[in-house]
Amino acid sequence: MNYRISNKQVFEQAQLRSVSDVPFTEEELQNGMRLAVAKEDPTLALYLVEVDGQRKFEVRWDDSHELFTGWYSAWENFTWCLDIAGN
Repeated sequence: MNYRISNKQVFEQAQLRSVSDVPFTEEELQNGMRLAVAKEDPTLALYLVEVDGQRKFEVRWDDSHELFTGWYSAWENFTWCLDIAGN
């Protein structure tokens, strides 16, 4: 595994069902909740964020970021970035 899970409970929930009921701390509302981070490059991470009252997934890498509504799209992008970071 070339990543570390930062929040196992929410990471697993995201794969199975909605994350709309996940409570956020004030800091997480501002910065997002980190779910996973690349071992090779700590700037590459998968976050759960709140945007306009809706939960979305965000892949951040260096100074770029991309939002996704669904888990599978976000995970696919994160793993694609992991492959690039590992090379």
